[in-house]
Amino acid sequence: MYDFSIGVVLEGFKLPISEAIKKAREVGVCGVQAYATRGELAPENMSAQKRRDFLNMVKGEGLVMSALCGDMGIGFHKKEMHEELIEKSKRILDLAKDLETNIVTTHIGVVPEDPNHERYKVMQEACFKLAEYADSIDAHFAIETGPETSAVLKGFLDSLHSTGVAVNLDPANLVMVTGDDPVQAVYNLRDYIVHTHAKDGKRNYYRDPEAVYGLLDVEKPSSPSFEELPLGQGNVDFENYLKALDDIGYHGFLTIEREAGKNREDDIRTAVDFLKNLIK
Repeated sequence: MYDFSIGVVLEGFKLPISEAIKKAREVGVCGVQAYATRGELAPENMSAQKRRDFLNMVKGEGLVMSALCGDMGIGFHKKEMHEELIEKSKRILDLAKDLETNIVTTHIGVVPEDPNHERYKVMQEACFKLAEYADSIDAHFAIETGPETSAVLKGFLDSLHSTGVAVNLDPANLVMVTGDDPVQAVYNLRDYIVHTHAKDGKRNYYRDPEAVYGLLDVEKPSSPSFEELPLGQGNVDFENYLKALDDIGYHGFLTIEREAGKNREDDIRTAVDFLKNLIK
């Protein structure tokens, strides 16, 4: 019915990377994403030979890389951090190309609604540089949705006049944090979507996204404002969400990301079956 590929974020298995790759094949996906910000897959730890060996390991299981994750846990709202963050982001994108993908997903922080906000301009400055580099090597830094509405993110991306900085659409983040509609987000961001995460969840109550993403020095809430849930158990309308992706001509990866739960492997297996039943 739909022409999508199913992938998985390897860290969801909570296994050593080589075992996680084998597990990915076992659960029935065709692509994998991995974190490359620290540890054995960080660019500085990946010699040319190690890059070839890792790619061969992935291909040996009949898989491809859907993307790398370059989220360093620090947004681009601090100008004094730009040089370090941009340089490391470039090196992760170089690594991605060596691993035969041209997508690095990342969080950049919370984009303010007001384009005249000082933080908006600071983040814009960093993304101009990221976009320029990505364009130069035919690649994309894909901003993960969630911290702001899709309309605000679209305005920010439009201001860059490039798809070097694009979108990794995570429907659950929109539902859990801003309460935004993932289906409408697909149409709003149609010119920028290069990768997606398959994740589900629900919002328990509204909490300022700037508090959620650590920009406000506020007391931690007594109960979580949102919950990540197994696919099909949250508030993402996957049937209409996938239809919207197909409508805009997106035929890339639905990469399962499971960051919570006690039985993550079981949840990932269930997610694979859930998606296959929807796209068959």
